[in-house]
Amino acid sequence: MSHTTSSYTEHRLELRSIRKAYPAVVANDGIDLSVDPGEIHAVVGENGAGKSTLMKIIYGMVRPDSGEMLWDGREVQVATPADAQKLGIGMVFQHFALFDTLTVAENIALALPGKPPIDALSKRIAEVAARYGLPVEPGRHIYTMSVGERQRVEIIRALLQDPRLLILDEPTSVLTPQAVETLFVTLRQIAAEGCSILYISHKLGEIRDLCHKATILRGGRVTGVCDPRQESPASMARLMIGADL
Repeated sequence: MSHTTSSYTEHRLELRSIRKAYPAVVANDGIDLSVDPGEIHAVVGENGAGKSTLMKIIYGMVRPDSGEMLWDGREVQVATPADAQKLGIGMVFQHFALFDTLTVAENIALALPGKPPIDALSKRIAEVAARYGLPVEPGRHIYTMSVGERQRVEIIRALLQDPRLLILDEPTSVLTPQAVETLFVTLRQIAAEGCSILYISHKLGEIRDLCHKATILRGGRVTGVCDPRQESPASMARLMIGADL
């Protein structure tokens, strides 16, 4: 099937007029968003702007009331996280979903199909950890690990599912500045290999350092799309909060 416009083929993910309303609030009100291969794309907004709802729609945790989602130019229905994962969408949540009393490898095995043998999985974990600068010990128990180390486990778990789009929800909210810079090195490498990244944040300085593009939300609507490297924190904040700082 051929298309008359190149925009269908160049975008890995495209959302068109996504709407989701709850009894007390319209979380997403006609949102358009496109993400290209290898692009680190920020979704920016204050608490309540609609960021988390939009990511849950992409990942199949929430169904939109209306609108379209296109993947590689073809409309798709993502009803569950399993549907998202089959497409190649991975997500690292702000609040980690790890079992403290299990090891790194045991936690990761729970997310992978087919119950891979722990020894073979541990080798794969070590390979991904070395490749992306995410040092972890596959046999270590989660309860002994720092927040930054736990996040590495979450990222490795997502990478082992070969994502073509990786969503990170407020990934630096609990990290030290040094850990943030280490994370950014990893994310730049992942993107350079062609994986798209959706980076959910309200930290404008970090977004300017890391992201190629930003979609800014306020009150469930898109108020701007920009190259954050070409914007000042003040200009981005104006779009985010509707007033000067």
